[in-house]
Amino acid sequence: MQITVEHIGLPARNPQALVDWYVTTLGGRRVEFGAAGPPFFVALPGAVLEIYEAAVSVAQTGDNGVAGFRHLALWVDALEPAQAELERQGVSFPDPVKPAAGGGRVLFFRDPEGNLLHFVQRPKGFSMGHP
Repeated sequence: MQITVEHIGLPARNPQALVDWYVTTLGGRRVEFGAAGPPFFVALPGAVLEIYEAAVSVAQTGDNGVAGFRHLALWVDALEPAQAELERQGVSFPDPVKPAAGGGRVLFFRDPEGNLLHFVQRPKGFSMGHP
């Protein structure tokens, strides 16, 4: 049996605004399946997000210690230029660069709804073990 991640669900208080942020700020691409949505699908290199209306919202959305899927890691070849590009678009990075598990460096930030993301820069030749 072969298993591959097809998409990741991301409930949102304002799905259209969040889609627009992922497209405008992170360079995502809307994927259309005939209906205007929601749900909306946004393709990023390596992952597709399904963004849909949330039933409830909790303050712990961006708390990396809460059980469940908690952050989206985005590989970049260099942290500082990626950080500078997003800062020009109004994204803030409240924490300093930190060491990444397995090697490399990470830099955390949040989307407009408080979801936790981070850039990860890995050493040359690093493999996460993808087939």
